[in-house]
Amino acid sequence: MVIPVKTRDGGYDIVMERGALARIGELLASLDGENAAPKATLVVTDDGVPAVYAETVAKAAGALGRAQILTLPQGEDHKSMESLSMILSALVELRATRKDRVIAVGGGVVGDMSGLAAALYMRGIDWINIPTTVLSQVDSSVGGKTAIDFAGVKNVVGAFYPPRMVVIDHDTLATLPARQVSNGLAEALKMSLTHDAGLFAMFENEDPLAHLDEICERAIRIKKYVVEEDERESGLRRVLNFGHTIGHGIELACGGALLHGECVAIGMAAMSSDAVRARLLPVLDKLKLPHEAACDAETVLELCAHDKKADGAGVVTVLCDEVGAFSFARMDEAALRERIAAVVKPDAGSERGIG
Repeated sequence: MVIPVKTRDGGYDIVMERGALARIGELLASLDGENAAPKATLVVTDDGVPAVYAETVAKAAGALGRAQILTLPQGEDHKSMESLSMILSALVELRATRKDRVIAVGGGVVGDMSGLAAALYMRGIDWINIPTTVLSQVDSSVGGKTAIDFAGVKNVVGAFYPPRMVVIDHDTLATLPARQVSNGLAEALKMSLTHDAGLFAMFENEDPLAHLDEICERAIRIKKYVVEEDERESGLRRVLNFGHTIGHGIELACGGALLHGECVAIGMAAMSSDAVRARLLPVLDKLKLPHEAACDAETVLELCAHDKKADGAGVVTVLCDEVGAFSFARMDEAALRERIAAVVKPDAGSERGIG
């Protein structure tokens, strides 16, 4: 299956099929075209991704030129200037030119940093994203956002820089721990709450693991629609931040104790109406996602003030008052504090990870 995504500079294809990784050489050759000059390729991964994935890509890319693997430390803590510098240094050592490329193999952290490095190196070289987690497949694979965390603020240094191609192979999800699967499904659940009541009903009434391919596809198509309507996040695309304003604050305040999707789940609970929350909380329990966090509420509030959607008049937030619909609302400090207090509690805790 190929899902085309339009951008202001043209667009790119999302190739989504089981077994796609095994034919990555064919996909790269097709992208390069006939009689293409050999390319140098930097394959970026992290030490939490099965090494065979990057090795498969490097072997295929090496047949079309030169290829080198850079393995970074795993985790949000390493989504940093230091890791970005490591990628850029590896490109210099590879003697990469503007005609060469970066291929990201891993989760959203690897993809975000690889895309940003590609945007910066020689003012822009090609990059290809091969997301290997549920979270990166349903979320960061679409939209061209690239970033690192800096000075204690999440995703504050970045660029809009779409890839040349995205390759999604759901077979790579077989090695994921249950907690990571739930982590990614939180983002798909987000899409259902704001855009697709039928998809939300699937979460309510079916086994999400039995419908993983369909859930991923529907979430990707929702995000594709939103991104094509508003690539640079000046209007509609802000809906993708549902659950993220408070969620990002919790993620940083908890110091890595909670995963991104877990924090978004808590943020969604905070920004949903009572009627929506009554349906949402049982789904979060089903997915073993938390709906409360044990951290300091004032710290979360302070971090929300640094959110990219914040300005002098408050923070633009996304609310869900009805499943399948959304609205935007500007919240001042008092309103945000009230929402945060409902989900940030000293004694909060939850079992996590379906399976």
